[in-house]
Amino acid sequence: MPFSNTEPFEVIAAPFRVYVAPVGTAFPAVTVDESAIPTEWVLVGRSGDLNYDRGIGVQVQHSQTMAPWRSVGDAGVRKTFRTEEDLKINIKLVDLRLEQYQNAMNANTLTPGGSTVKMGLSRGFAVSTFAVLIRSDVSPYGDDLNMQYEIPRAAQTGNPTINLSKPGEPAGLDLEWSALVDSDAASEDERFGRVVCETT
Repeated sequence: MPFSNTEPFEVIAAPFRVYVAPVGTAFPAVTVDESAIPTEWVLVGRSGDLNYDRGIGVQVQHSQTMAPWRSVGDAGVRKTFRTEEDLKINIKLVDLRLEQYQNAMNANTLTPGGSTVKMGLSRGFAVSTFAVLIRSDVSPYGDDLNMQYEIPRAAQTGNPTINLSKPGEPAGLDLEWSALVDSDAASEDERFGRVVCETT
């Protein structure tokens, strides 16, 4: 359902949805309607944001490690160096269908068998990577506009603990995608991807 944004537009309080696709899949233009997103992009959660826990929503975290330098003649920091940086996307997915459970299990194969379907629970050494799209029908630049994050390469790095015995609290998967450097990035500042906002 479309979400309306009102002035001041830069103050955003709206749900976002997460899609995954094979690395190298073209990102849809931010101007296209979400219903026109190509089928290569698979919505995380059977009902998208209706399967994301409200307490978390969709979190985009920009973390860094800084190394301050002090000279012998000054108590204050004279220069600082960034030694590490990360981009992480987190959601708590309340959808235990195996087609969604795959997101936490390295995209393990689903095996149908008559009236059953199964999936292995070991991830092994090889890490599957995906392109990640985070999308909403709001923009900080006006109403009826879109905004999206485009992450060309990411790996599922979460450690989900599934609580299956809490009455009144649905079981969920704590998913975390960590961006990996895109060696084909158009510029140095897009190595983890980009955020794109529709302006008109």
